[in-house]
Amino acid sequence: MDELRELFQQMLNQDLIQITLSNTAHRERAAKVKVRPVMTREKLVFQETLYRGTKVYHSNYAKEEMQGRLVDYMTDCFRQAQLNSMTEEATVLVSRKGKVTVKRRRRPDAGGNEGRLPDLSHNRSKRYVLPEGLPVDFLVELGVQTPEGRVINAKYDKFRQINRYLELIRDILDILPSDRTIRIVDFGCGKSYLTFAMYYYLHQVQQRDIRVMGLDLKADVIRHCSALAEKLHYEGLSFQEGDIQSFQEAGQVDMVVSLHACDRATDYALEKAVKWGASVIMAVPCCQHELNGQIRCDMLQPLLKYGVIKERMAALITDALRANLLEQKGYDTQILEFIDMEHTPKNLMIRAVKSTAVRPAGRTGMQEDSICRLMDFLRVNPTLKELI
Repeated sequence: MDELRELFQQMLNQDLIQITLSNTAHRERAAKVKVRPVMTREKLVFQETLYRGTKVYHSNYAKEEMQGRLVDYMTDCFRQAQLNSMTEEATVLVSRKGKVTVKRRRRPDAGGNEGRLPDLSHNRSKRYVLPEGLPVDFLVELGVQTPEGRVINAKYDKFRQINRYLELIRDILDILPSDRTIRIVDFGCGKSYLTFAMYYYLHQVQQRDIRVMGLDLKADVIRHCSALAEKLHYEGLSFQEGDIQSFQEAGQVDMVVSLHACDRATDYALEKAVKWGASVIMAVPCCQHELNGQIRCDMLQPLLKYGVIKERMAALITDALRANLLEQKGYDTQILEFIDMEHTPKNLMIRAVKSTAVRPAGRTGMQEDSICRLMDFLRVNPTLKELI
């Protein structure tokens, strides 16, 4: 493995575009791994994206640690690696008997790329799902881009949020049906930056046949969004005024989105998704007040007597219980960081994918019992528990 270690040593730098490990021998450990360089607080690190079943995990590592992880992966798990940098391409093949073959070649366009190493702290256009510099009609209309495709400085955080959202959708793309129309309901769509982004990405970029319906209480917002969808000829995107609790949908729904629906509105959105049997649920909860008013626990009183601590603990407990209740209903559930905490404290997403695996009845019963014991301990009764 010395040749492999040397290859990773040379390729792990700012010049790297991406490393992809595939052809796994242990799918339960990892189906695929991708590595790319990123700048975090002016420090170059390497972001590992690990795919395991329907779940995706992101972690950052320093060069030496990433080098060791890559060698370990190629020793024990993967049989193929593809490495791409600004100036070079390499392929690694590992036989069943452990023989390593490395093929390297200079990129045909390497001469033009020399001296043009990407500044990862600023020039990230090739990293985004929607690249910088390429005008996108809805981004221009919503004031995120200029007509030439330049991102407005004051809207750069929104641009990053949109792309992060699309990354999370891209991860579950294979879960959505490919042989018929995909139906999506977006609860509490608001100004609909992300609703338009979702429609554009799935319909325009991925060429999927989709119907997206955005629901919100504000009549003026619905009028504005409907007019913009009509102007952009987004025929599969519609908006409706109404509240989540009373909303009814007769047809099949494949995906339910709820971004910043306030307090118990998130619970009603999750209840609808479970009732419809949606394959994918993506919820970013907001203003989790309910348990803050309920929680009583003598053992935790030294913590709960501080209002701000109690508020934050109640919010985290609310979302953890929601995730567990979705798992109890047959969903593989993750709680992910949606966007950096520095941009918004409402940065946790519950992403749930309906599992096709058969779950033992005993395990489900044990999980339900543990959830009930926890709620008894905290003296809480969350809305979602009552709804589903």
